[in-house]
Amino acid sequence: VQLQASGGGLVQAGGSLRLSCAAYGITFSDFKMAWSRQAPGKQRELIAHISRSGDSTNYVDSVKGRFTISRDNAKNTVYLQMNSLNPEDTAVYYCRTYINIGRPIYWGQGTQVTVSS
Repeated sequence: VQLQASGGGLVQAGGSLRLSCAAYGITFSDFKMAWSRQAPGKQRELIAHISRSGDSTNYVDSVKGRFTISRDNAKNTVYLQMNSLNPEDTAVYYCRTYINIGRPIYWGQGTQVTVSS
């Protein structure tokens, strides 16, 4: 199983980035998916998750209204559109499978997002 995240980088405050995560080795449409992030000196936190079909999403309050999680099951890919970025969003972003009963949780390798003020 492999989750390959991409799209991170350096952006100015107020800017946008779109992260992508391609999944290999799983039946993608069988898995709820999620994004987590870990800021320097902080614990990793779950920030968004999406249902198998993509018709249901949930966000942590700190990103609600600014970030959008979506998926394309035909491409085995989950996305995170991040708008109105601020320096507090600086972190390594990880895609992962969400809680799927009876299935393990898989993690991607992480992609760095740095927001400059």
